[in-house]
Amino acid sequence: MGVVTTDPSPKVSLSTSSVYPESTSSAFELAGRLGYDGVEVMVGIDPVAADVDAVEKLRDYHQIPVVAIHAPTLLVTQRVWGSDPWDKLVRSAEVAERLGADVVVVHPPFVWQRGYATDFIAGVRRLNEEHNVTFCVENMYPWRTPAGELKAYQPGWDPTDLDYDALTLDLSHAATARVQSLDMVHSWGDRLQHLHLTDGMGSFNDEHLIPGHGNQQADKVLAALTDRGYRGHVVLEVNTRKSGSRAQREKDLAEALEFTRTHLGQR
Repeated sequence: MGVVTTDPSPKVSLSTSSVYPESTSSAFELAGRLGYDGVEVMVGIDPVAADVDAVEKLRDYHQIPVVAIHAPTLLVTQRVWGSDPWDKLVRSAEVAERLGADVVVVHPPFVWQRGYATDFIAGVRRLNEEHNVTFCVENMYPWRTPAGELKAYQPGWDPTDLDYDALTLDLSHAATARVQSLDMVHSWGDRLQHLHLTDGMGSFNDEHLIPGHGNQQADKVLAALTDRGYRGHVVLEVNTRKSGSRAQREKDLAEALEFTRTHLGQR
């Protein structure tokens, strides 16, 4: 399995999804100008994100490293890089290796992906052994409807009791699931190797608020990770669609970065 990082302090990076509906190129430009340490590429957010040659040029032009690749495992990216889910993960690893990233973020299978779900835990472990990156499985949440909760993921939305080697904690997903991220930090231990820093208020919707604007005690999560010597990446994955303007989006992303560095003790 690949090692996430050996740097003495976590890198604070920006997910390309955080600038949507702006482009992947905008994410690199904003990350560099605002002082982020790197970028996580959400594959499928736009055509550029799925083009490794284009992403490599953006990385080199802006001199901003790519620290992680988010595999195209969202509902809206089901047809990006073909339809075979294992092929998508292998390609994600190959792209990560080419770009110098050391993490691939992956969501658990949907319930209708039965064959994929059956072998998912063992298959992810196999990929970790075969590639020089770490596949970090992300916590999700139950889908809620007026008729009740819908089981959308297999083997489950909560990876806590599942036999994964490495995990990604997403604070907005925890809020939507109506659990506390800090509890997951404590229960996951060293399996927590990647963080999507964001926030939420427990809405039915996956909110991805600026950290500190929800109920997930993002400041305490960062303090707890600092206390235990966390060396993974911290990636701001927030929703700025309601920012209203480029100027406000920049302010929101600058606020998120300042919050993160402050509570990591980097200020």
